Amino acid sequence: MSAQVIEAKLEAESRAFQKLQKDLTKAVESRQQLDSQRQENELVKKEFDMLDGSSSIYKLVGPVLVKQERTEAFANVKNRLDLINAEIKRVEAQLQDLTQKSEKKRTE
Repeated sequence: MSAQVIEAKLEAESRAFQKLQKDLTKAVESRQQLDSQRQENELVKKEFDMLDGSSSIYKLVGPVLVKQERTEAFANVKNRLDLINAEIKRVEAQLQDLTQKSEKKRTE
């Protein structure tokens, strides 16, 4: 092989590795954001658990606080937590896949 062919091949491999690293960074950032959202929603759930039956729950809609049914508020938080946890599992799988691909590229 000529030096130019080898150099072109190395550049292509380098670009592929850099793309994998960029994708890995994005996935890590996404995972951190999801973790933050999960913590926030778990705090809301804990606050709801401490409320007594006569407490009112309000939801911020734009600049206005709107009264919300207790069961609806609980269901919304539960659904949000379920969605966030499912998304975390998806991102974890993506992170694992990207890490494996990155390690494989590094050894090539």
